[in-house]
Amino acid sequence: MRVRLLIANRGEIAVRIARACRDLGISPVAVFSDADRAALHVRLSDHAVGIGPAPARESYLVPEKLIDAAKRIGASLVHPGFGFLAENAAFARAVRDAGLVWVGPDPESIAAMGSKTESRARMQAAGVPIVPGMTAPAKDPAEIAAFGREHGFPLLLKAAAGGGGKGMRVVRGEEEIPAAFERARSEARSFFADEAVYCELYVERPRHVEVQVLGDRTGRVVALGERECSLQRRHQKVLEECPSPVVTPELRARMEEAAVAAARSVDYVSAGTVEFLLAPDGRFFFLEMNTRIQVEHPVTEMVYGVDLVAEMIRIARGEPMSVAARPEPRGHALECRIYAEDPAHGFAPSPGTIQRLRWPQGPGVRVDSGVEEGDVIPLDYDPMVAKVVTHGRDRDEALRRMRRALREARIDGIETSIPFFLSLLEEADVLSANVSTQFLESFTFEPPAPSADAEEIGLVAAAVAAARASLALRGASQPRPPSAWRTARPTYGHRE
Repeated sequence: MRVRLLIANRGEIAVRIARACRDLGISPVAVFSDADRAALHVRLSDHAVGIGPAPARESYLVPEKLIDAAKRIGASLVHPGFGFLAENAAFARAVRDAGLVWVGPDPESIAAMGSKTESRARMQAAGVPIVPGMTAPAKDPAEIAAFGREHGFPLLLKAAAGGGGKGMRVVRGEEEIPAAFERARSEARSFFADEAVYCELYVERPRHVEVQVLGDRTGRVVALGERECSLQRRHQKVLEECPSPVVTPELRARMEEAAVAAARSVDYVSAGTVEFLLAPDGRFFFLEMNTRIQVEHPVTEMVYGVDLVAEMIRIARGEPMSVAARPEPRGHALECRIYAEDPAHGFAPSPGTIQRLRWPQGPGVRVDSGVEEGDVIPLDYDPMVAKVVTHGRDRDEALRRMRRALREARIDGIETSIPFFLSLLEEADVLSANVSTQFLESFTFEPPAPSADAEEIGLVAAAVAAARASLALRGASQPRPPSAWRTARPTYGHRE
């Protein structure tokens, strides 16, 4: 019997993992909730096991059900993908305790990087730059002023017991500290019954730049360049690119060195990502480490020619990574995350059935998706429909290909974020890479006016619907749809 790998996830990443399994000669095993019984990741797997009701807390987030599914079907490996339980150290430990192979970093590494205080202390010990900040509450404004003279301005005053933006004040000079200190203390007292306040350097208009790392059991850790992920909406990345258009070779070398040091500090094995804040003056600071495969990993794969998911599986099986030396970057890649959302109405969810689907094709275009025509986008999960990725010899070519690819895409039956991206990719500051993590806070999306073509298509669709209704009333049989259309799709493999 072939080696079987259970994919403890759903949607696009589950499809991605299933395809990597095929390439490695491994049999992919899907799990599915009641909402995903006919999902693409199920259809593309050799075997599939039902794990319960639609809500993730009753299916995809229940470790016992996932481990039981692996045992029932004879899977020896478990890949968590991203999201759900991917960075849950207890789940990783439970998988190992059950005698299965966890495709990811060791539980100890996950736990160490999952703790903000522990990871910050480890980074400091490893020489990785962290945002300068106090480690204890300030006794008075003079202590904050002294910190500012040492580390510079602006500073961010924060309630020690705070959260949600309460008890926070930005100060841009020493003269502002006394009043800001008292206001921050007052808010902290009101909201958290604790007036303790501390400060850290405020990184203004930062960029989000992250470095891909890969480690194996031989002790090797390599960095595979950086990704620019500054375009974010509500702290959610929407567009990523590799390499960053503002990172110089010298800065790249320093960031890669820091990322490798971060990974080594927790004996990291598998694929992972070290995230940094990049200040306008070129300084960078450790933000966190994602101990899993990232949503945006395809842009790194396109530029560095490495199959990161396949590498994770090889490493989990005890093999050394196939990357003999750090490959040189080739060209530029962009990724747009296409969601079932309506950008014209505040990005409201747009669940429903995909009535017609056409993905772009051609040189330098890749689409990672978890759906096909006729599939349903449920309300129960993340509404990602696909990731459209383009690659070019340089950034301009990648941008042109992305605009072409998005215009070619056709998704009927639901609203998507494609119009938003078409608008965003015409913005001068985006084209010149003059962005920060706050850029989308001030970007206003203007829905395009319906084109004459769109109106004509709507009229034709209405006429076809009326003709079919008329035929049905007369009892006539309707013509069969063209052979390119499928009203029923085959199911592959064995479903339990």
